[in-house]
Amino acid sequence: MKRKRFDKKELLTRVLIGALGFALLLGLRLYAVRGRSVYEITRTSGIEYETALVLDVLEDDTQPNPDAENTLVGTQKLFLEITSGRYTADQVEVTNYLSPYFSIHAEKGMTLSVRILTTGDNQYDVSVYNFERTPWLLIFVAIFLLVLILVGGRQGISAVFGLLFTMGGVIFALLPLLVQRGWPPVPTTLLIVALTMFVSYVFIGGLHTKSMVAAMGSFGGVLLAGLFAFIAGRIVHISGLNMDEAESLLLTASDGGLKVKGLLICGVLIAAEGAIMDISMSVASAVDELHAVNPQLTAKELFRSGMHIGRDAMGTMANTLVLAVAGTGLNTMLLIYAYDASFKQLMNAEFLSIELIRAIAGSLGMILAVPLVAFLSAHILKKKQTA
Repeated sequence: MKRKRFDKKELLTRVLIGALGFALLLGLRLYAVRGRSVYEITRTSGIEYETALVLDVLEDDTQPNPDAENTLVGTQKLFLEITSGRYTADQVEVTNYLSPYFSIHAEKGMTLSVRILTTGDNQYDVSVYNFERTPWLLIFVAIFLLVLILVGGRQGISAVFGLLFTMGGVIFALLPLLVQRGWPPVPTTLLIVALTMFVSYVFIGGLHTKSMVAAMGSFGGVLLAGLFAFIAGRIVHISGLNMDEAESLLLTASDGGLKVKGLLICGVLIAAEGAIMDISMSVASAVDELHAVNPQLTAKELFRSGMHIGRDAMGTMANTLVLAVAGTGLNTMLLIYAYDASFKQLMNAEFLSIELIRAIAGSLGMILAVPLVAFLSAHILKKKQTA
C-alpha cells in the first residue's frame, strides 16, 4: 500500500509539472504570435495547397531520361477532382510537367498535393505541387510512438510526453519568439532548452535527485557546447550569416527583427541537447543505483564509477553526433569530392567549417557533461545521506 501511495504522489507531481510546463509554452506562444500578420486568402485572391484525386490520365508522353538515371521527363494531362478546401468536388484538367528535378508521375487513383492560385471570383488555376505524403508521414510517426510505448511501457509513455513537450517548445515557442518578437537567439534558446530539459526529465525520471542532477549536468554540457561554438566561430569568422539560408533569413529579419548572427550557436544548443540528455541520465541513474545498493561508497568512489560508465558511452555518442552531421551534409560532400576539391579549398569552405564546429561543439558538450554529472551525483547523494 505504501508503494502505491508513493506512485500516485509521483504521478500527480509529474502531471502537475507537465501541465505547468505546457501552460508556460502556451503563454509564450500566445505572446509571440499576438498581432502577427498572416497571409490572407480572399474570394478573389490567394494561394492554397490542397489535395486532389487523379480521376484519369488523359495523355502521357513521359519517357525515361538516360542522363538522369532514367527519371521520367515530359508532360501529362490529368483529370483531377479536388478533395479538400473551398473548391472541394470541382473537377479540372491539369498539365503536369516532369523534369529530372521535379518528377511527380501521376497514376489513376493516386492522391496528389496541388497548388491552387485564385485569380478572381470562382476563377483559379491548379498545378501539381507534389505527392500527397501527409497520411503516410503521420502513420510513420504513429508507428514510432507506438513502438516506443510498447517497448518502454510506462517509461515509454513518459518519453512520448517529453518528446512532444520538447518539439512543442522548439516549434511553437522558440520559432515565433525569434521571428515575430525578435528576442535574442542565444538567451531565448537557452531558456527553451532549460525548460524542455527540466520537464522532460521530470516526465521520465520523476522529481528525484537523479533527474535534477541530470538536468543540471545536461544544461552545463549544453552551455559548454555553445561556448565552444561561440569561441570557435569568432576565431574562424563563422556566424549565422555564413549559413545557406542567411539571405532568406535576413529578408525575414527586416519584418520581425530576427537576429541572424546567433543562429549558428542556437543550432548547436538544440542539436547537442538530445545526446547530452541521454548520457547525463545514464550516468546519473547509474551513480544513483550504485549508491542505493551500497550506501557505504564514498563520493570519490561514486564519482570514479560514474566516470567509468560515462566513458563507455562517450565513443558511441560522439560517433552519433559526427555521423548525423556527415549524413546531413552527404550530398554536399559528394559534390565537393566529384569536383576534386583540394584539401585547402575543402578546409576553408564555409560549409565544412560550420559542420565541423557543430559536430565538435556537440561532442565536447556531451563529453564534459559526464564528469559534471558524475561529480554532482556523487556529492549531492552523499550530502543527502549525511543530512
